[in-house]
Amino acid sequence: MDRMQEMQKRQQEFFETGITRSAGFRRAALKRLLDAVKRWEPKLLQALQEDLGKAPFEGYVAELAVVYEEIRTLRDHVSAWMRPRRVRCSKPQFPARCFVQPDPLGSVLILSPWNYPVQLTLAPLAAALAAGNCAVVKPSRFAEKTAAVLGEMLETSFPRGLVDVVPGGEGSNRELLRLKWDHIFFTGSPAVGRAVMEAAAAHLTPVTLELGGKSPCILDETADLKLAARRIAWGKLINAGQTCVAPDYVLLPQGMVHDFVREFGLAVARMYGEEPIRCPDYGKIVNEKHMERLKGLLQSGFAAVGGVYSDEDRKISPTVLTDVSWDSPVMQEEIFGPILPVIPYQSFADALHQVKSRPEPLAVYLFTHDRDHERRVLEELRFGGGCVNDVVVHLTNPRMPFGGVGESGMGAYHGKAGFLTFSHLKSVMKAQTALDLPLRYPPYYGKLPFARLLLR
Repeated sequence: MDRMQEMQKRQQEFFETGITRSAGFRRAALKRLLDAVKRWEPKLLQALQEDLGKAPFEGYVAELAVVYEEIRTLRDHVSAWMRPRRVRCSKPQFPARCFVQPDPLGSVLILSPWNYPVQLTLAPLAAALAAGNCAVVKPSRFAEKTAAVLGEMLETSFPRGLVDVVPGGEGSNRELLRLKWDHIFFTGSPAVGRAVMEAAAAHLTPVTLELGGKSPCILDETADLKLAARRIAWGKLINAGQTCVAPDYVLLPQGMVHDFVREFGLAVARMYGEEPIRCPDYGKIVNEKHMERLKGLLQSGFAAVGGVYSDEDRKISPTVLTDVSWDSPVMQEEIFGPILPVIPYQSFADALHQVKSRPEPLAVYLFTHDRDHERRVLEELRFGGGCVNDVVVHLTNPRMPFGGVGESGMGAYHGKAGFLTFSHLKSVMKAQTALDLPLRYPPYYGKLPFARLLLR
């Protein structure tokens, strides 16, 4: 038996003890996770800075603070969420009592990405623990320092069998995906998501896929242009654009392009100075492979803002590309970097048509004061989630599910949605024995009129 199978067997044995089912155990596990993150906070922030150039403030706000609120929300509500919920019985069930009971799934696999390695590892782990599961966590090797700190933190904070950590790269992923899990939670690219789903299908394992896509920002004539440019710049440049819900491109009326570019450039200068690639608050690209890919995308249009880069620092300045067509290379893939194409539209209806004709994005951002435009975007476009007159921050609320639709993912988590993702809703009917109505038993001759009367 290899190490992966031994680990899985250890998890199954831990789960079968039944200890994870109690509310007290779940709350204690969440408190243990919260205390561990607090204790390891300085090392986590340092690792994020080394891997991705994240300033401690950004690392705290965009990663640790989200994790803290997620854990606290789960801890505060898990006792109520896990209780059996009475539901009304149907007529054929009379006399009986019906209820729905959330049950833990068992041993779950969490495959996390490199771009937000703390948040996107620990938030789903917290949900899995809240639902009463054991979990195997596989951090991304591309965020090497953070993966090492997470591994040491979790291994010293939890008993083996409850939480296990697997290091390594693609080889470890392949080994893990050969095994049968009770659920697989994956965050990453649509291409790898397909491979995960294909592997899960061999065992009929349910999956949650948190993917990505080209998330548009749509501005109309009523938008506050200065505020929109500032907020889009902020959301685009968090983690140097390496964010699954980052604004991927901007659609706006032709007459607003020049002013938007100007305001975006001014917002960048206010946040990161005249030379952003020299600013310690501005992140770096994760590795040389992604750096070369992004440098190639810079050729897709005219760099109206930015366009410079430093191979030594692995940084690309915040860049706005104009003269971009829908067929340009930068419009064929999720950018995942600090490059923002701007495409003018002739009419608002045309802008919506262009978005609808492409795969469903993980997020849509609309800047408007027109109620009809807001209604049309919310009703006509399919997307995971989004904001009106802001970007990105919708995912920070644990009371709102976060997830994609179509090619941007399936399933959701955060708060109660995460608890339900890692739970099976078991439906149970408890029948009475004192009364046994003869209507349902054969022979059926002459009973149809009574059935119509009683069950209409």
